[in-house]
Amino acid sequence: MPELPEVEVVRRGLLPLSGLAVEGVDVMDARAVTRHAAGAADFEARLAGAVLGEPARRGKFLWVPLVDATGRPAAAGTAVLVHLGMSGQVLVDTERRTHRHERVRIALTGGTELVFADQRTFGSLALDTLVPPRDRSVEAAETSRTDDRVPSQVAHIARDPLDGAFSDRDFVRRIRGRRTEVKRALLDQGLVSGIGNIYADEALWHARVHPRQPTDALSAVAAGRVLEAARAVMQRALAEGGTSFDALYVNVNGRSGYFSRSLRAYGRQGEPCARCGRPIVRESFMNRGSHYCAHCQRIRG
Repeated sequence: MPELPEVEVVRRGLLPLSGLAVEGVDVMDARAVTRHAAGAADFEARLAGAVLGEPARRGKFLWVPLVDATGRPAAAGTAVLVHLGMSGQVLVDTERRTHRHERVRIALTGGTELVFADQRTFGSLALDTLVPPRDRSVEAAETSRTDDRVPSQVAHIARDPLDGAFSDRDFVRRIRGRRTEVKRALLDQGLVSGIGNIYADEALWHARVHPRQPTDALSAVAAGRVLEAARAVMQRALAEGGTSFDALYVNVNGRSGYFSRSLRAYGRQGEPCARCGRPIVRESFMNRGSHYCAHCQRIRG
């Protein structure tokens, strides 16, 4: 499943579409708008004629606010919410080509088309109301010069480590106050968003913390080290276009990311650890796997 870097790469790829108007919408598979409770016909009718604003993101969720002719947020405060699921792709098409597994096609002014393709149909588009985020302080609301609202379906999602308003101190306090394992905590989108299985394994390897380390026995220094490692790993992945293992994740131009070449733990089972040379091991974890070095990453009491 795409994680923060992959979704951010897509968001940046959609920036040139800001200011374009929707000329028509064709939902070819109603499963692609399951998050839009009113159904496919309503999605098509309400989106037609709208103007796209600057795309935004929180964690793994991406949305495009609808704006008026001056570029200001529409009075109703609505956005096109995009969740890529396991295999969703948002593609910018200027040649009107047919794409495999395309589910929704949105025609924009100037001949550009936005295509949502999804092989496994776990992703979805929806029109959603923008609301103030639950973690926005009164001070932040009064001083913000931008529209910091989020879709209502995203309001419960925590900020991510690349968000300028993310609180490192609050993260350290909250993760140490839990009674769970550190990797499970990192995957909790209510604690910190955007981190999935790949980047959790990578962050823990870089921080030298075992995936099953109890969070209530995690020192404040170690917790801070994990957070900084997660931030650094995702920034590097973002610079390399994200992580692609197959054709399911691609950018808006159809290209794959190449951060998979830089992975140190995830998918490296049996290979020598880049630090100590001992083999990376893989353990079953939540129907997936955890990859780590048993020598470098030890459980601390």
